[in-house]
Amino acid sequence: MLEFAKRVQKIEPSATLTMAARSKEMIKSGLDVISLAAGEPDWDPPQEAKDASIKAVQGGNAHYTENSGLPGLKDLIAEKLKNENAIMTLDKKNIIITAGAKFALYSALQALVNEGDEVLVPAPYWVSYVEQIRLAGGVPKPIVTSEDEGFKIEVDDLEKYFTPGVKGIILNYPSNPSGVTYTREELQAIGELAVKKNVFIISDEIYEYFSYTGKHVSMASLSKEIFNNTVTINGFSKAYSMPGWRVGYAAAAPEIIKKMDEIQSHSTSNPNTIAQQACIACLKSSRYYVEKMVMEFKVRRDYIVSALSSLHGVRCQVPDGAFYVYPNIQYYLDKEIGGSIPVNSSDFSGILLEKAHVSVVPGSAFGLEGYVRLSYTQPVNRLEEAVKRIRNLLDK
Repeated sequence: MLEFAKRVQKIEPSATLTMAARSKEMIKSGLDVISLAAGEPDWDPPQEAKDASIKAVQGGNAHYTENSGLPGLKDLIAEKLKNENAIMTLDKKNIIITAGAKFALYSALQALVNEGDEVLVPAPYWVSYVEQIRLAGGVPKPIVTSEDEGFKIEVDDLEKYFTPGVKGIILNYPSNPSGVTYTREELQAIGELAVKKNVFIISDEIYEYFSYTGKHVSMASLSKEIFNNTVTINGFSKAYSMPGWRVGYAAAAPEIIKKMDEIQSHSTSNPNTIAQQACIACLKSSRYYVEKMVMEFKVRRDYIVSALSSLHGVRCQVPDGAFYVYPNIQYYLDKEIGGSIPVNSSDFSGILLEKAHVSVVPGSAFGLEGYVRLSYTQPVNRLEEAVKRIRNLLDK
């Protein structure tokens, strides 16, 4: 048998996709599984996106675009970042369109990380950050946060993590999985420290519209110096409920975008032509859709936090944004549940799936044990049923 490359031998599969796949298999077998595992909005995409994609297909618009994406889409993104995010110094050379925001993150790390470079990642973190750092030859260096501190990095204590081996930091806000976000003052302090240490900042702002406690602030808007060190990651999967259309983007200094473009030219080439046309339509005329969906998701958030907090032994903080909750289930570890005794969050998640037919993701996948992540991307009536099933199982 052929030997695999060392860089892939230690890669862990995505826990979110694994749990989602298990849920789908059980559903196909006829079971009524409520999947709260995947970060995928349940809404249909905007009608404008559907119409634009049909028009593109019927018009024979299926050829390659520029490797870094359609100029018209890049213009609209630059305008959006200027008007909504106050990132002022942008044009086409600052933007690359990618096959999903995940690939924007991947190519940024490939462009910036050398073998052995350390990259700071606040924990809990999105599952793919640490694996993508490893694929780039780097070393993920978690900054473990605490529930008592609201899962936020303590900015005043941050400098000690910037050792000589650190090349950059990934900041995701609102956060997947905790929903935490950061104030302008906190971001300013983090950005200025990164500039002082001359490290890059990858600012993953894919959940920017899902901010329930105040206006989202973009890291790259805070100063020219911070902008020069920052790669802003965003996309259309969450805000426009288009995860399968695979369109994301990055905004950064031209020299960074140029290297990301070169990587893309030898990997995916341009992102899907038809999907890019749909995204143009979204940016031109679908903001109403985003606002309506976010209002609905806030209702879901308020329900699920209250419902989970009413469960005996469960603690659940109110997330500032995104569409996840990250409840503490440590009370139930080493206790019998449904005939089994979970010793960690993976066991607990497996018991919920097998006994209650509710799919969640173990907190260990995000770098913190003793928690699970639930996605509230289901209607309230399904969330009510999910909590009812969980309550019945735990009460037994």
